[in-house]
Amino acid sequence: MFNFKKYKDIVYEVIGSAMTMHRELNWGLLEPLYNEALCMELAEKGILCESEKLLPCFYKGHQMEKFYKMDIVVEDDIIVELKSTKELLPAHRAQLFNYMRLTKMPIGLLINFGQPSLQGERYAYIEETNACILLDKDMDLLFPEQVDWDAEEYDEEQINENS
Repeated sequence: MFNFKKYKDIVYEVIGSAMTMHRELNWGLLEPLYNEALCMELAEKGILCESEKLLPCFYKGHQMEKFYKMDIVVEDDIIVELKSTKELLPAHRAQLFNYMRLTKMPIGLLINFGQPSLQGERYAYIEETNACILLDKDMDLLFPEQVDWDAEEYDEEQINENS
């Protein structure tokens, strides 16, 4: 049901590419430069990505003229939100979570180039509960207790085994 592990290799490639860029470009540049460089790195590896993908918004069933603009979408399943800031803030996570909830994409990466050491966080979107939960490097849920599991629908051990 929640097979987040199937994204482990591609997430590894995205983060590895971000690390390569961070070493090459260093830290503290403007976000659009990191966006373009990451797309170049991913393209060199044959990984499909779309920069500044527009996300339509709706109100009462009508599409609005305004759009959200996601930094990068990888392989149509992974949202990569880039930052170049002193620290990651709850507002940065909320932005990524909004994109994940609106698109129902299962994986979100929040990457910050604003420090001497690259910062990154992995998140899983669980559609049934509308929750975004932190993942570890093995793509396991770090805090499964944060999900309001309905005992009739979910077996927590099975989810961790299958994820």
